[in-house]
Amino acid sequence: MKKVGIVMGSDSDLPIVEKAIFTLREYDVPCEVHVLSAHRTPQQAKEFSENARANGFGAIIAAAGKAAHLAGAIAANTTLPVIGLPIKSSTLDGIDALLSTVQMPSGIPVATVAIDGAVNAALLSIQIIAVEDKELAEKLDSSRTEMSKKIIAKDKEISAKYNN
Repeated sequence: MKKVGIVMGSDSDLPIVEKAIFTLREYDVPCEVHVLSAHRTPQQAKEFSENARANGFGAIIAAAGKAAHLAGAIAANTTLPVIGLPIKSSTLDGIDALLSTVQMPSGIPVATVAIDGAVNAALLSIQIIAVEDKELAEKLDSSRTEMSKKIIAKDKEISAKYNN
């Protein structure tokens, strides 16, 4: 199975990034986690992304706040799918990170999830890998079925309480 690379611009992003790590573990998808900065360690970020396919990655999640150029810097040096995870910071509530991540130039796509949307970043990377992994696709299907059952049960509970 391909693994998911997770890079974050700073270790201060870890409390959000851990949600992605835990989600990947729930699905038994291997991941490798690094702190790399588009601005402070550009050479290391470039080397990581240039070698990602050869190192067994199937997708990369790039988490960063503020200027948030990490996802773009990673995507510029690989043709693997890159998922940008904008992180909310103390300034601008993460809108700056969202816009920096989502506004990529033509030719260098970055899929982008919600601000602090680590679970969805992990799930999207799992869906990408599941294109070639039937067992993993079945786990995703089962998870969606269970999610649906929980919502239906909640609907019945709320309807019984308030619709009499």
